[in-house]
Amino acid sequence: MGAKKSLDERAKKIRSKETDFLEEIINNFRQGNDSRVWWTVFAIICLLAVATRFYKVTEPDHVVWDETHFGKFGSWYINRTFFFDVHPPLGKMLIGAFGYMTGYDGAFDFIKPGDKYDNVSYVGMRMCCTAMGAALVPFSFLTVWEMTQSLPAATFGATLILADGGFLTLTQYILLDPLLLFFIMASVTAAAKFNSCSDRPFSRAWWGWLLLTGACLSGSASVKFVGLFVVLYVGCQTIAQLWNIYGNLDNPMMLVLKHFVARALGLIVLPIFLYFVYFYIHLMVLSKTGNGDGFYSSAFQSQLEGNPLHNASMPLELAYGAEITLKAQRNGGGYLHSHLHLYPDNEAYAHQQQITTYSHKDFNNKWVVKKADSEPLDWDDENEVPEIVRHGDLIRLEHVPTGRNLHSHPLPSPVTTRHFQVTGYGENGVGDLNDVWRIEVVNGKPGDSVKTLISVVKLIHSQVQCALHTSTKQLPKWAYEQMEVTCNPNVREADNTWNIEDNVYPKLPNSSFDIYAPTFLAKFFEAHTVMFQGNAGLKPKEGEVTSQPWQWPINYRGQWFSAIEGYKVYLLGNPIIWWGNIVIMAAFIFVYVVNSFLQKRGKLSLRQQDRRTVALQACCWLLLAWALHYLPFYFMGRILYYHHYFPALLFSSMLTGVVLDYVLESLPLLLPHRISSVAYITFASAIVGVLAYSFYLFAPLSYGMHEVNVDSSNSTLQHLRWVSSWEF
Repeated sequence: MGAKKSLDERAKKIRSKETDFLEEIINNFRQGNDSRVWWTVFAIICLLAVATRFYKVTEPDHVVWDETHFGKFGSWYINRTFFFDVHPPLGKMLIGAFGYMTGYDGAFDFIKPGDKYDNVSYVGMRMCCTAMGAALVPFSFLTVWEMTQSLPAATFGATLILADGGFLTLTQYILLDPLLLFFIMASVTAAAKFNSCSDRPFSRAWWGWLLLTGACLSGSASVKFVGLFVVLYVGCQTIAQLWNIYGNLDNPMMLVLKHFVARALGLIVLPIFLYFVYFYIHLMVLSKTGNGDGFYSSAFQSQLEGNPLHNASMPLELAYGAEITLKAQRNGGGYLHSHLHLYPDNEAYAHQQQITTYSHKDFNNKWVVKKADSEPLDWDDENEVPEIVRHGDLIRLEHVPTGRNLHSHPLPSPVTTRHFQVTGYGENGVGDLNDVWRIEVVNGKPGDSVKTLISVVKLIHSQVQCALHTSTKQLPKWAYEQMEVTCNPNVREADNTWNIEDNVYPKLPNSSFDIYAPTFLAKFFEAHTVMFQGNAGLKPKEGEVTSQPWQWPINYRGQWFSAIEGYKVYLLGNPIIWWGNIVIMAAFIFVYVVNSFLQKRGKLSLRQQDRRTVALQACCWLLLAWALHYLPFYFMGRILYYHHYFPALLFSSMLTGVVLDYVLESLPLLLPHRISSVAYITFASAIVGVLAYSFYLFAPLSYGMHEVNVDSSNSTLQHLRWVSSWEF
């Protein structure tokens, strides 16, 4: 009996030591003051991020969703081929650099989603993008830690991003989104680290984090323009910091000024400088002509190797009988164009040949300049003297491929109905008085000749007295969605201007146009005007699924990434996390009010009051960041997609992590001391368990659905379709 009693006592002591050890670890975790525990948790978070993100990164072995665009852009950087895109260049340059460094030769065409990567070194680009996406998890951990100094809050925030299959899917392919999210989170993390150095201003660490914040902000805005939202967020934080420094009466004004100048250098001057540097590299690398030339001015194109205007030698002056192309002066404007298709038969406007602008070089852009009342000279007649076109001359423009004249009449244009219709009319250059236009050189005077590339001209209709105008509106599908050309009754409007780009006339001597090459700044500002116009004009393709901002937080509908039979990938956020974030935002307000009453009644200790202040401040900043990255989409006129919500989701998930920690740490106020610790462990374990299981449950959407008929009622994935609008 004595021996048995001794063994029982020894077992109790062992269990007691184990319990004490476990409680010590849990307390250290809750307190966050043991570096070994902190680094252990951080290492686990990082390992899980790497494991989940890089798993099956090589699959599928075909082009997925917008890889068809951004993989192609990467190829063009490697080949130094110029192109047009609506986004700034840094993200695409990085994709090109990833491919170049990992052995990709830029030869794959990326024609359409589903194309097989046969003998293509695509894995390097995917892995580099995935690595940047994996960094979101440790970045979120560090951000919440710096804002709250709470290890549980940091763990919850990082786990919410780790367990979201939407982030996994969006950051595992050759896309701009992993790069954008990387720079956004890097900016926020660096800003949080900078704020934590406020007690030692102008130290090395303080300057280092300030400059790193500025560099990351520049990266955000240089990948996509929506990266400017994080710039605004950091700007709000900076204003608050400077206001507090100014409000401290112990600080002399020179110190306040010093803080202001330092932040202006690090957060304004440095990002702008880097932004210019990225564009300079972009324009230097893309030195060869490509399919995006036509979106830019003639002077811009003249700097691209292989473009007909590069080192071009053409007649300086325009003569009657010359074969020309006319380019709209409006940035992003196309070439005056026609083709063998008629406007629809409609009572409102004439059933005549279509006139449009087209942004690509094409034989249908060519026109012959004629006098209003006679035919031009014969190029082969050596005795004929060329006659120069001058300011104020009456001319006709005959479309070379079809023989129709540029024509207008007082009937409304199909889209811009307050303008008059422009058509192609006549046969083999023979038409009527409505084919006659007066050519005017802007700021010109009678007798001034019309010059190639240099002269900015207007074409004023001789009968209707309206100006040939390039609209910003697209024509319907019957005109192949090309841009509308009208005759504008307001002849003074800026978009009525054109320039002669190509000028073929062998009877005049050729001249070089190198001296008219634009400067870097001129190309920089033109590129931005073209990008802004392209962004504003984005419209959904036929059959393309778009979404509205109200649908995003509720996870109303996902987005197909790969719809190939046998390997389907569907972008969908973890519904437990997305819906939980909405609930937590509402709970944050409730918990804040309850604790305000408790504090007013003296129920909170000083430590609890301090913790409440820190948590409240962190939540307010994260809520502001969420709003800045989400609410502006309600005011955008461009096409919107489901994946646009993911930057905002980063902040709502981190906010949820802070609130969960605050609620769990509030349990001692609501429960007896004996069971509060057990309740904390139980609830925290349940939260992590639910997140882990929900990630496992929806993982096939991210890692690939291999069933041939996923939509079948017998599919093993049907039980995951919790909402009827989910399309998988």
